[in-house]
Amino acid sequence: MDLLDSNHWSDLHALLAELDQDIAALYTDAGIEGMRTRFVGPLIALHRFGPMTIRQLAQRRGVSHSAMSQTAAAMIRAGFAESAVGADARTREIALSARAREIMPFLVDEWRATEATVRQLDSELPYALSQVTADLRALLEARPFAERLRSQLP
Repeated sequence: MDLLDSNHWSDLHALLAELDQDIAALYTDAGIEGMRTRFVGPLIALHRFGPMTIRQLAQRRGVSHSAMSQTAAAMIRAGFAESAVGADARTREIALSARAREIMPFLVDEWRATEATVRQLDSELPYALSQVTADLRALLEARPFAERLRSQLP
């Protein structure tokens, strides 16, 4: 088999995209226009812990500063967040907009429902996806992906 004809984990990526679409449909059904699934975690963090800099929000969510900067900008454009001068006047903080505060009970309920559903699915698998993830991380700690990748190159 020619590996150029392969995309070994494409089914996993497609499955995750389908689950994401099912979650996004909840927002549409609830009449929440412009909500994206990637907004919900940061919005809940802002709800729980108050305004934060992009760096603080990125650290809390475990993503890069660049990724959170893009997400924050998109949340602001969509009307779910606001940017204001921070405490020291040199930083900017992201905060919930009035629109986001209004829908926060729904977002919190959806997050909890999604987590419960994912955990239920994980428990029904003969080999939990959370365990697959832990096992993959252990393998990659022993020999990083970049090293494995480079060893496959001619």
